[in-house]
Amino acid sequence: MALKLIQRFPLLGQFGILRYPPVGPVLPSRLLRTGSEGQSSCVGYVFTSSSSKKLQSDYGIRNLTTIVKEPPFFASSSMGLHKDSFPQFRLTRLHQPTAAEDQAFQQRLTNCSSSRQVFKLLRSVEIMSDTMAADALHRVADLEQEGASLKDPTVLENDTIRALCFQLEQDSGRLTDAGIVSTLLAGTRLFLDPWSTLMVRLVSESQERLDRGQMSVRQLCSLGQAMLAIGGSSCVMLEQVMKQIQKQKPADWSLEDLIAAYMLMQGGVGQGGKYHHLLNAMHTHAMKVTYCMDPPAVSGLLGALVSLNQMQAMPLVISLCKQSVRHVPHFTDDELTAVLGALMHFGHSDHYFVEAMERYVPRMAFTSHPETVTKVMQFFGRRNILSETVIDAIAESFVYRADDYSTSQVTRQIMALGKLGYLPPNAGDVFRKVETILRTRLSHFQPRTLLNLLHSCTLVERFPVNFVPKVFNNFFLQELQEQSTGLDQIAMAQLTQLYMTLKLECPNYKGPRLHPNYWVKSFLTSGRSLETPVDVQLYNSVTNGLVDLLGARSYFGSKVLTPYCYTLDVEIKLDEEGYVLPASHNDDVHKRIALCIDGQKRFATNKRQLLGKEAIKQRHLRLLGYEVVQVPYYEFEKLQTKSSAMEYLHQKVFPHTYRMSW
Repeated sequence: MALKLIQRFPLLGQFGILRYPPVGPVLPSRLLRTGSEGQSSCVGYVFTSSSSKKLQSDYGIRNLTTIVKEPPFFASSSMGLHKDSFPQFRLTRLHQPTAAEDQAFQQRLTNCSSSRQVFKLLRSVEIMSDTMAADALHRVADLEQEGASLKDPTVLENDTIRALCFQLEQDSGRLTDAGIVSTLLAGTRLFLDPWSTLMVRLVSESQERLDRGQMSVRQLCSLGQAMLAIGGSSCVMLEQVMKQIQKQKPADWSLEDLIAAYMLMQGGVGQGGKYHHLLNAMHTHAMKVTYCMDPPAVSGLLGALVSLNQMQAMPLVISLCKQSVRHVPHFTDDELTAVLGALMHFGHSDHYFVEAMERYVPRMAFTSHPETVTKVMQFFGRRNILSETVIDAIAESFVYRADDYSTSQVTRQIMALGKLGYLPPNAGDVFRKVETILRTRLSHFQPRTLLNLLHSCTLVERFPVNFVPKVFNNFFLQELQEQSTGLDQIAMAQLTQLYMTLKLECPNYKGPRLHPNYWVKSFLTSGRSLETPVDVQLYNSVTNGLVDLLGARSYFGSKVLTPYCYTLDVEIKLDEEGYVLPASHNDDVHKRIALCIDGQKRFATNKRQLLGKEAIKQRHLRLLGYEVVQVPYYEFEKLQTKSSAMEYLHQKVFPHTYRMSW
């Protein structure tokens, strides 16, 4: 068996074991339990006190090692087993926990908020199954896992967990399929050494069970996640797992099987387009069972779709969003964060979901995790949804909670205000708090984060003149260039607009200038931009009306790039007497009219309010001497005839004249 194991895991046969951190998310504890379909009996563990007879003499030489901080390396003193260790767990087939006992144990386990409480619970349970024992290990992992290591590796030195692991090792051959794969997965989440006796026995026993071909989908998925963590995506045993999963039809799977398969795919198996046929079949089945998904299932599935970048699964995303509406008050902070992140990733929002959030956010703004509150603001900002109910509640909580926020969380919340161009009723308190944070924690901000924060403040006419000198400093600009994002076009555009804002709106600013090397020529760029491109259909309708009004196409300029980086949708030039000049005429221009043809994308999706970047553009154009004329879509689209369009434009562009032709 040892030779067979080495052959199946070539990585384990090398001098150094290549150890992978846990792959992808692990199912919530209530979904983690793999079923024991087809098992004739349930293995139970009976707790005995320290006065019981000693365990076997080899108890003292078993040693499990955990990986600390750096996954490829092993600590030498994490989990030793000694003869006099206590408590002890004895395997028995005579007693089985009832369904009620199992459910009570799961509830108590979920309520444990520390590993010490888990160990206390284990010592108090007289009878537990192997899956219950595995669930306890998973709960310890939930509480102790931090990135690619445990927060406190010494937790594995506790007598209770050492004794439990020893008994699982000794009786690995008698564990159920569900118990053995769940225990193996828990071992990878606790970063146990793959060469430890416990892990080697669990892998060996799992291989034998896998060869029989009788594991359920959930059990195969748990085993797949464990092998992905131990051997990586090229692991031979993982390939065998996937072959068995592919032989089964997703349409016949239970909801628990389906969620388990998504978690496995998310962990790395489905990356790069692998198993796309299986994924498509899973999406089809998921559409049919969305209605019965609970909060963990909805959030877990949306998170998997994000990780796998399943943009073609938009019907499933929409269905999950609808199901989320009923779960909004019941999501945990982590679950709600995942749901909002997924909806932003796929660019989807639902009217009923927004209404559910408006009912829920005022109750959670002061109590939920800072990242969850921030993600709510991000969602409404990214989706251009101006909800005074949500934003005002979070703005109120910001004043009291911002000291506990990270610099990234502070910035992302203010960025949402800038994006929407909205000031809450307590804006004065909010920005005084921002100023305090900048003054006390300025050195804590990453360069790009600080630039985003300062730029967002200017979008809502809050001018951080005391902090801009740091941004225009050569050392700061060099740091900005060295960041992973680099000094890209959008960062340079932000710097340019920030400098322009200070020159136009803060005439008393006497600080450092932005070096011309960092200026951009246009704020309108492909992709992310400081201007919203004009709506083509609306633009064509308006320009056709202008031709009818002015008599010729030559009397106005289209998409004119100004020396001030802004692009005008339409520019009309007038002489001193108010007559229209040809667009090509540059002499004797007395007045310039900037026609802003504002389509739906320049407004909040649910309000007739310009977004922050469009408001600052029109504000700056006025300060630069342009007469700004706004033609919003909701006014122009009401016009049904050519004459009504011409009359409308006449009143907009030349409100004080009565001539209808030139």
